[in-house]
Amino acid sequence: MATDGENGRHQEVGHKSLLQSDALYQYILETSVYPREPEPMKELREITAKHPWNLMTTSADEGQFLSMLIKLINAKNTMEIGVFTGYSLLATAMALPDDGKILAMDINRENYEIGLPVIEKAGLAHKIEFKEGPALPVLDQMIENGKYHGSYDFIFVDADKDNYLNYHKRLIDLVKIGGLIGYDNTLWNGSVVAPPDAPLRKYVRYYRDFVLELNKALAADSRIEICQLPVGDGITLCRRIS
Repeated sequence: MATDGENGRHQEVGHKSLLQSDALYQYILETSVYPREPEPMKELREITAKHPWNLMTTSADEGQFLSMLIKLINAKNTMEIGVFTGYSLLATAMALPDDGKILAMDINRENYEIGLPVIEKAGLAHKIEFKEGPALPVLDQMIENGKYHGSYDFIFVDADKDNYLNYHKRLIDLVKIGGLIGYDNTLWNGSVVAPPDAPLRKYVRYYRDFVLELNKALAADSRIEICQLPVGDGITLCRRIS
């Protein structure tokens, strides 16, 4: 994973993609992604690039993928766990019909408010219900309520990897049959195939076992069909079938 030198910030090129060639990734961005990137998404991407934790953002190619996916499945009622500055949230909001809704949850409202002016300027804020705080208690309340069972068309998770399995246990009840759950970072910097003694950053090493556990559990879950894609840092799509 490349950095731009002294300040340690990660460059966009190659920092989220598992492609071996930075030049090839740049080709994808410049040929297929950036020319079609809506102006609000470009603005938010450039704002987020200045954030010290810009690595947490969804990559532009993944944002494009999510946008098309939402349109393909005609999603209307969606959820996002882990928002950061809202790049993937904006991609979703732009792809949804005018009466589409997103329940967005994050423990940090301050980061969300970095992107909120862009979302408001794009006229999309009415689609978003933002809740600050841990998502698990909210999900438990929704399940206990009963009326949210099978009510979501699409759910995107890009949050604390050590809780991914806990999210899955709840989200499988909330997504409709035929609906999709997308788990981000399921190839986790490529560390899922790294040898035990590989030199990994502390946070990468810490969360790797949780990601490995998730991948194994999803592959064994008969309630879903799965497709793991090498987009961004790896995204696993789960289609609920029962």
